[in-house]
Amino acid sequence: MFAAERRQLILEMVRANGAVSLRELARVVQTSEVTVRRDVRALEAEGLLDRRHGGAVLPGGFTRESGFPQKSHLATAEKTAIADLAAGLVEEGEAIVVGAGTTTQELARRLARVPGLTVVTNSLLVAQALAHANRVEVVMTGGTLRGSNYALVGSGAEQSLHGLRVSRAFLSGSGLTAERGLSTSNMLSASVDRALVQAAAEVVVLADHGKLGTDTMFQTVPTELITRLVTDEPAPHDERAATELQALADQGVEITVAEQQGHTGPGGHSGPNGVAPEPGPASRSPRRDAMPLPNPRHGQHGGTPGAPQQLRSAALPTEQHTGERDRERARVAELRRR
Repeated sequence: MFAAERRQLILEMVRANGAVSLRELARVVQTSEVTVRRDVRALEAEGLLDRRHGGAVLPGGFTRESGFPQKSHLATAEKTAIADLAAGLVEEGEAIVVGAGTTTQELARRLARVPGLTVVTNSLLVAQALAHANRVEVVMTGGTLRGSNYALVGSGAEQSLHGLRVSRAFLSGSGLTAERGLSTSNMLSASVDRALVQAAAEVVVLADHGKLGTDTMFQTVPTELITRLVTDEPAPHDERAATELQALADQGVEITVAEQQGHTGPGGHSGPNGVAPEPGPASRSPRRDAMPLPNPRHGQHGGTPGAPQQLRSAALPTEQHTGERDRERARVAELRRR
């Protein structure tokens, strides 16, 4: 297939579906993700589509946001691997907040097996995933329902979070950069996410590699308040993602990378049509590569809320952690070479 024919087919698929993953595009046009990514960039340069979250969407800039049906088909294997790994961070009897999003919905499905857990959320999808978990208590915020992502937003949602204190917040978003942190394309969603962050002692961001280096309109979590990033392994040629991981690690964010089981490189996947099979209790065991954070910023669970300056000061490396920082940088450099 000639480049012009590929690009026309890619454009037709995006127009028909609103959003399509790079893996699905590569499967349909029968070429590699590297070639598809090049085609998508060319189409973006012409203003015919936008690149988002490991896929392509209809053009619209910062003001447009894909709805749940479109986002649920993007980077599905990556979200599954990230959710598997993030669930391992949650301990029995813990109280956490979980924000809205398709990745956090995947996380919630796995949290149903954690006994004594209390989950505070503004997401109907997260609450639904936990509705039949016998030993998990679900607390929902108030607010106005935002139908595009099934989330409760507005002043009612924010006020219901006042005075709340939990150990961790698990959040997703539309983009993540070392310079600006986590961001989203909707003002109401961003405001609620900021309230969720204020309620937590630690902040864990769940973001697939397609969101790395992407900056959207409304900031939700500045980099200095992010404790940990759980992401998937970027492709060997993805310099933007690898560079962003290095920059985030340099700013003291702990990076945990999950590799998809059965991943076979560009275009490879363990399930049909770019969608990973629903994992059973022992069907998936993603590799965990963690780059340790020198002197964690946020301290232990239940610490004193607030004090951003103290958090930034605690992130500064000391002499005894120089070796850890060198190993951390070497790990990201190795990741970039793959």
